[in-house]
Amino acid sequence: MSDPSVVLTVAVLGGTGKEGKGLAYRWAKAGYRIIIGSRSDQKAITAAAELVEGLDGRASVVGMANVDAAQDADIVVLTVPYSAHRRILRSVAAAAKGKLLIDVTVPLVPGQLAKAHMPRAGSAAQEAQSILGADAEIAAAFHNIPHEFLLRDGPLDADVLVTGTTKEARAETLKLVSAAGLTGWDAGALENSMVTEGLASILIHINRKYGSTHAGIKITGVDSD
Repeated sequence: MSDPSVVLTVAVLGGTGKEGKGLAYRWAKAGYRIIIGSRSDQKAITAAAELVEGLDGRASVVGMANVDAAQDADIVVLTVPYSAHRRILRSVAAAAKGKLLIDVTVPLVPGQLAKAHMPRAGSAAQEAQSILGADAEIAAAFHNIPHEFLLRDGPLDADVLVTGTTKEARAETLKLVSAAGLTGWDAGALENSMVTEGLASILIHINRKYGSTHAGIKITGVDSD
């Protein structure tokens, strides 16, 4: 895992979308080098320039095509719609080999967002492991964070559950959770990601039912320190 004195480069694939751009903003502000990845390198370059401008030029953010972004990064974060999940993973598999992949994808079905639909592998993150291989280091996180608040400064009143293939993968991901100004919890093995991903549909239902846009989760009864 990383030396805390070394500035890491994080590739956010799908970083032109709302969730990816918000996470990239927070990590860039925290001092990480950020690569915005997209199918279109020009779209990625434009999004990167917008983030740098939003941070008054005091950030290291560049844009590249997804494969190049994964190749140049220390950590790869996947923030794409589920419909693109398998295709993009296959396209970057070689470039991401030997690197931590943090999967933010939720397997939502258009028109049925408030109903959980888990893939045959169990979860999107487990599906990622089946594509990248049994030895791939994978974590799953940020499924239940309202993207509306990521591009705003200040803390978010929501916690992040982190699952992963190893305790080291979870610990590295928890560093990024903290850097984003969020409280994270080690939620165990990657198999538990079927629960954390499924919670997204429950929160969508709650938002609709109670007229909100930012339902989240909090862990109580435990000292996070």
